[in-house]
Amino acid sequence: MLIYLITCISFFLFLKSLPLKPLQPWASEMRLISLFFCRKLSIKSVYKLIRNSLWLNLLHQLPSMMSPMKKTLSSKVENVEDSQGSLMLDLPELALECILEKLPPAELCRMASVCRSLRESCVSNHLWERHMKEKWGRVIGPAAYREWQWYNATKHDLARQGKHRGLMRLLSFGWPFSWIKFKVDTSYSSKKQSPSPADSIMSWYLALESGSFWFPAQVYNRENDHVAFMLSCYDAELSYDQRTDTFQARYPPHGRRLTAIENGIPWERLRAPPVDTPPHDLHISDCLNDLHPGDHIEIQWRRNKEFPYGWWYGVVGHLESCGGNENYCRCHSSDTVVLEFNQYAPGSRWRQAIVSRKEHREEGNEIDCFYGGIRKINSENEISVWKCLWPSEVLD
Repeated sequence: MLIYLITCISFFLFLKSLPLKPLQPWASEMRLISLFFCRKLSIKSVYKLIRNSLWLNLLHQLPSMMSPMKKTLSSKVENVEDSQGSLMLDLPELALECILEKLPPAELCRMASVCRSLRESCVSNHLWERHMKEKWGRVIGPAAYREWQWYNATKHDLARQGKHRGLMRLLSFGWPFSWIKFKVDTSYSSKKQSPSPADSIMSWYLALESGSFWFPAQVYNRENDHVAFMLSCYDAELSYDQRTDTFQARYPPHGRRLTAIENGIPWERLRAPPVDTPPHDLHISDCLNDLHPGDHIEIQWRRNKEFPYGWWYGVVGHLESCGGNENYCRCHSSDTVVLEFNQYAPGSRWRQAIVSRKEHREEGNEIDCFYGGIRKINSENEISVWKCLWPSEVLD
């Protein structure tokens, strides 16, 4: 009933707004006909007529209403986005955290895009520390973390320079004097996003996963198991290929040799550097007094002074005076240590090396090459990795 009342009032107001003119003589005759038709005309028909006229008026005004409607719709979409996570956000904080801890990295990223509240929870460091350790802990060391910090700092500096250059570009365009110009590097786009914070483990994980971040690590048997590098481990810069689940390596140049590149390196041939020593620096040995025959070691080796060091696997042997008899062995008290590399044939000049226990720094020459620092291997896992890489044939 209320609808009909509103409709009638609107109709009368509509008639009143029409411009009225004196009626023609024949119009009085038409009044009787109009009254006749008014009896047949129902209120429902009048309502439909007015409704159609209002819709026509709305269609004419629709273009001017589109811009504010877009803003309204976008705000509604945001509200809907936030409301999607409302059921999960109603859970206690401990229960929500337990659920998020069970999610793999890909699902955590999807969950972070649901709403703002879940985004803050899904990007927290304590959730990503486990994923980082499980997948990347074997190949990531302190050197890689320092490289990541430097990488983020560089991106932050470039972003600030880009903003400064954008301002200088505007000033140079509007400056009235032709003899004052600012040099602006147009190769950098100031529209790039600001870098992720250096303490964000999630951003570090995703940078590693995408292959955009090259990190320092070490490669066993470099250059596709080249015979000259068997049972050795060399420093390289690595990038992950998610499609093949392998790595690409860039080795530092050796002397006049250009940078070597190797593709398709599996996880089994990678490790984090066991000591925080750059490849061109001598490692200070702190285990020489603890070496006994049968101990497993790694020693730095390089062909000449221009080459970086690689780590080569060997064992501590017996002196000739001992004869290998454990009951009469006094090798551990001698000032000389014998290192054996049993992957080489007996009689090979690479089979054995002798170093000083007290004064060992770097020993060798341009002909026999140079032996550097020594580290003792105490981990059975490290020893087993070297044994798995043992060549199928004895090397000359």
